[in-house]
Amino acid sequence: MPPFQILPCTLADGPALARNNIAAFWTDPTWILMWPGKTCEYVISQATLRVAHNLLSNRERWRHLKAVDTATGDLVGYVRWVLPEDGPEGKMWSAALGPVGSAEEREKARRESENADWEFDHSLDKQDEVMVGLKEDLMGGKRYLLLDYLAVHPSNRNQGIATLLVESGVKEADRMGMDVFVLAMQAGLNVYEKSGFVLLKELHQDVPESGENGQRAAYYLERKCRVMEGV
Repeated sequence: MPPFQILPCTLADGPALARNNIAAFWTDPTWILMWPGKTCEYVISQATLRVAHNLLSNRERWRHLKAVDTATGDLVGYVRWVLPEDGPEGKMWSAALGPVGSAEEREKARRESENADWEFDHSLDKQDEVMVGLKEDLMGGKRYLLLDYLAVHPSNRNQGIATLLVESGVKEADRMGMDVFVLAMQAGLNVYEKSGFVLLKELHQDVPESGENGQRAAYYLERKCRVMEGV
């Protein structure tokens, strides 16, 4: 049995997903700036309240997968993919759909998400607008499969987990006949390039408070569809 398995997410994964995802992003000094006066553990506790609602939302377009350690059963990574709007793809890739949830579970998830403390420093909003605006310009209205979110807990990095999560969507994109787009940070750049992504553009922004180099870099990459034999 391989050391890691890629599986769909469940509502029971909420605490593990929150811990994995927030811990992963907490290694980014620019991201930490958004949470002045708040600890990683506190942000994890509030993210836990939001996970179920995220898994239950946008079922037409969002696809969620987790990486699990087959020896321990622990969740060790997560990826979210976004399908194009208003297309036939919304009925595809059912294996990566989030949980359906009962009416009671959906209402509970909504309430918990609304009550979570998700207030953060918006001083970087203008830079984020530039970053996202460039992404939209480069995508140019094309029907991509978007790799929207990738996180591997720091203690589980350098074991090939991120590559497995990326390849899970890349293979599905080939089956659907779609190119893939990702806006990446420096930490994930090598993973994407190993999976066949090509750098389209990079953006560097000054963030003096973030550390010694005082910059935040974003990388825009595309992977062209590779038609699979027999499909």
